[in-house]
Amino acid sequence: MYSSILVAVDDSEQSARAVSAAGELAKLSGATVHLFHVRERQEVIGKSGGSFDVEDAEEVTALLERSVAALSASGVTTTTKSVHVPIGHVANEIVKAAAEAGADTIVMGSHGRSSLAAVVLGSNAYKVLHLADRPVLVVR
Repeated sequence: MYSSILVAVDDSEQSARAVSAAGELAKLSGATVHLFHVRERQEVIGKSGGSFDVEDAEEVTALLERSVAALSASGVTTTTKSVHVPIGHVANEIVKAAAEAGADTIVMGSHGRSSLAAVVLGSNAYKVLHLADRPVLVVR
């Protein structure tokens, strides 16, 4: 069934449910769960330029540690990885990480926006569904 599952995590209730769902799949199939987080930075255009982080490294570490603890308590083998990229590249990074991990499937949460809001605001789950070359389980 599955030997490798990539879970895209953030600090949301939907993400926590995605971690739980991936854990259940992993227990059924003996898969390793690869926890993946995209840490975004905002690029500033102008005279002074520069960038600032949307979240700090300590927040990301704590998020990944909570997810590992939840899965490890169930006996699921995990790995973690985070990347630091400009805003707007989340979906591409998730798909790339799944390929690098050799994941059989991607599991991620959805924030439940309407289809119009997803088109206007952008939905990472929507983008991953269209970019991925493997199954994607979206958890609400």
